Amino acid sequence: MIYVLLTDGFEDIEALEPVDILRRAEIDVKTVGISGKNAVSSHGVTVVCDILIDELDSSDMTMLFLPGGPGHVDLDSSEKVHALIRYAHENDIYIAAICASPSIIGKMGLLKDKQYTCFPGFEEKVVGGTYTGEKAVLDGKILTGRGAGAASDFGFKIVEIFRGKILADDLRRQMQY
Repeated sequence: MIYVLLTDGFEDIEALEPVDILRRAEIDVKTVGISGKNAVSSHGVTVVCDILIDELDSSDMTMLFLPGGPGHVDLDSSEKVHALIRYAHENDIYIAAICASPSIIGKMGLLKDKQYTCFPGFEEKVVGGTYTGEKAVLDGKILTGRGAGAASDFGFKIVEIFRGKILADDLRRQMQY
């Protein structure tokens, strides 16, 4: 199961475009409310989350996904979020972060000696990684994305990880990407 962590201020496109792509690929994904069942995006779109963070079953987690936007501050200040990140890292589970959110895992030292991307300016918060500036970068079990304009590439990369490049390419064609 891919768990997408949502809190007020999440970036709409960075969270919902990959979720849409993953569901088209029939990959199990759930949105997770950090501070309540509803999360209001940075552009005022209310999403009713599938589950709350306390209902998340880490035993079936295949990827932990942190979207960016102003809400990344709340993700970063949540001990429950940090505990999930540590759990994923310690159990060799994929971690995906886009836009400002790679700074969260970067401050935790998880990007040390890895290539990554993020929204320009947030690379200053990363400890010991190599910033590439690419749209989506997979290094080991960590996937990072640059920002809203890279959300499709980010989502298709997740499909490649779990279902292969052929299906990801088929979806790109179907979606006119």
